[in-house]
Amino acid sequence: MTARRRNTMAAMLAAVLATQLAAESANQTAAAKQPAANEQSPAAAPKRVIVVSLEDRKLALVEDGQVKKVYTVAVGKPSTPSPAGTFSIARRVMNPTYSHDGRIVPPGPNNPVGTRWMGLSIPGYGIHGTNVPSSIGKAASHGCIRMAKKDLEELYPMVEVGDTVELIGQRNQETAQLFGTGPMPAAPPATLTAVASVAQPPAAAPAAALEAANFATLPGVFTAAATVTLSSLIFAGSL
Repeated sequence: MTARRRNTMAAMLAAVLATQLAAESANQTAAAKQPAANEQSPAAAPKRVIVVSLEDRKLALVEDGQVKKVYTVAVGKPSTPSPAGTFSIARRVMNPTYSHDGRIVPPGPNNPVGTRWMGLSIPGYGIHGTNVPSSIGKAASHGCIRMAKKDLEELYPMVEVGDTVELIGQRNQETAQLFGTGPMPAAPPATLTAVASVAQPPAAAPAAALEAANFATLPGVFTAAATVTLSSLIFAGSL
């Protein structure tokens, strides 16, 4: 075999080998982009809505359109009503420290806001506990939604910041379906989502009636306590 023929064959083998290597590399790259057969795509986060009927004094946790839990709550009294509208959970605090007019109450059975605080996107309002359990089921608060300790601590881990909260001032088909109380009006049913709901303007509340405060809008009222942990915040307001 001449040297020229040998060189030609060597060049052809090299070309074939390069083509095979390129094909294998492409196959490996494509395989790397494909999920494993037993690998599952992450499940979509559930859509949660907390619906509160102020007339019925009931709270329902609705997840993906299904009612998970219903609780009896206390709502704002006539002089300091709870705001009606669609809001969201803006913060969650475990074992908050209550402070008002120089009085500081550390976490414990005497704390006016109980063991958990879920602040709403409307400054000064939230869902929390109480040291007056007899107020549950009544219009007794300064606008916040009060829950019994056991109910509050059960609900707290089931919700997250960003979840929708609907405070409904008057009974409608939605509340009738959720709670089975009160007359069912002829109006079309309200939706369980913030997108289709039209929030009513919140009722004005005097500063003294705030049950929590917003860091950005009310600096110095709801601040981190230097002597407590990160999960415990100074809480200023009257309840």
